[in-house]
Amino acid sequence: MMDNPSIHDLPPQPGGPMPPPALGRAAAAAAAPPQPQQLPPQMFTTAAQLLDLTDKKLLVCLRDGRKLNGVLRSWDQFANLVLQSTVERIYATTSAPSDPQPKGFYADRTHGIFLVRGENVLLLGEIDLDKDDDPPPGFEKADFAVVEKLAKERKAIEKSKEKKKLQKLATLGFEGENLGEIIL
Repeated sequence: MMDNPSIHDLPPQPGGPMPPPALGRAAAAAAAPPQPQQLPPQMFTTAAQLLDLTDKKLLVCLRDGRKLNGVLRSWDQFANLVLQSTVERIYATTSAPSDPQPKGFYADRTHGIFLVRGENVLLLGEIDLDKDDDPPPGFEKADFAVVEKLAKERKAIEKSKEKKKLQKLATLGFEGENLGEIIL
């Protein structure tokens, strides 16, 4: 097993051990028949792994919280993605004091062709086409404007709770990323 492979090292041979590193490249070349130069698997980047996902339907979660469904048509070395037939899906829950179980809603907004900058991708994965048309478990389809309003309200509540928590931590002497703007 190679700890620090380089582009000049021979790939591992199936069914046989590699020549000992102490013999050097000359002995390794004499012991094995010449083969075309191959990169070790460690050399492949994340962007190169997108090749298997090209022309497949993906779910892409972005750093800002948006979730996009679309067909991956193109990508580059920076993992910038071009999605076709893109749909943005948002989720929201409502919880009233009388409801023992919160209600979940989702809505879709069609975008068509969508360019996603690679650094904004948090997570992506292939969608199971057999389950694609099924609604998410525990969620009902609703109007986009209604679900968007519920999601923004929920986000504002969470942000307020986080701000109060950070203020309380600041009074106890803890510091965090965003405490500077709270104290000022």
